[in-house]
Amino acid sequence: MNHAQLGLSNDELLSTTRAVRKRLDLERSLSMEVVKECMEMAVQAPTGSNSQSWQFVFVTDPEKRAKIGELYRQAFSLYKEMPMAIHKLHSESDDKDLTNSQERSASSADYLGENMGKVPVMMIPCIAGRTDNAESNNVLAQSALYGSIIPAAWSFMLAARARGIGTAWTTLHLMHEKEIAELIGIPYDEFMQIALIPIAYTKGTSFKPAYRPDVEEIMHVDEW
Repeated sequence: MNHAQLGLSNDELLSTTRAVRKRLDLERSLSMEVVKECMEMAVQAPTGSNSQSWQFVFVTDPEKRAKIGELYRQAFSLYKEMPMAIHKLHSESDDKDLTNSQERSASSADYLGENMGKVPVMMIPCIAGRTDNAESNNVLAQSALYGSIIPAAWSFMLAARARGIGTAWTTLHLMHEKEIAELIGIPYDEFMQIALIPIAYTKGTSFKPAYRPDVEEIMHVDEW
């Protein structure tokens, strides 16, 4: 069964797949049929050496979601005090469009911090191997490993958006990666968790492109 899509053009899909937090519909159920449909798109993504050494864990059990949500909330409370936190990043910028965008995103992040455990489905993309050891502690190994899982996760998020489903890329749960691995049976020494992605239908389906500085400010051609 193919679930209805929103009819977005390619450019609309790419420019309006937002990190959805406040507009996640926490009350509406989400079938694993539509999740599997998005996974069919995700696994078409490329991997280094065509290794396909990925695994995707979906958490629907209410008690496990609540536990992961509480660990995420704890991690988020620590993150808010860090210099890199969205609440502090760019706070002194003279670009009002940028600071306004940051303020909205910070409020949205606060909401997800308190409600992560209530989302109907969580996805944890995993990749074989670890980068926190001596063997993989180099740029080549790290790039190859992350480059073999992030494209698939992003393809899943795009496929979800096309079906009226919202997602958000989060990583703060990794402060508790081993505990979460034990909770849901991920073999910690063999597979590294990459993200915690909440999944839910969105409240409304219209999303706008986000504010971004002009591309000329970050484009370099032939030299820096």
